Amino acid sequence: MDDAVPETPPAAEEEPDRDPAAPAPLNVPRTPTGDAGVDAALGRLGDADHLATDGHVEVYEDVHRGLRDALTALDVRPGPPAPPTPLGPRS
Repeated sequence: MDDAVPETPPAAEEEPDRDPAAPAPLNVPRTPTGDAGVDAALGRLGDADHLATDGHVEVYEDVHRGLRDALTALDVRPGPPAPPTPLGPRS
């Protein structure tokens, strides 16, 4: 007859308590757009994963500024030349 007592797992091996208010990554996938400036701005969103909520505003404003600048740059790029204006009847 075996008088051994069954072992219970030690409590120290349990997962440590996690602070629910601590920053946690959202793991939102970001698909590359092909535009280096836009991709860099979107990549910056990952910085918010490691900040407390009150630090998110600075990151979001920075990303917004970068995306706005990328859109503004589209208006500055030269487009194709304008078609020539037809000449009217000569007098």
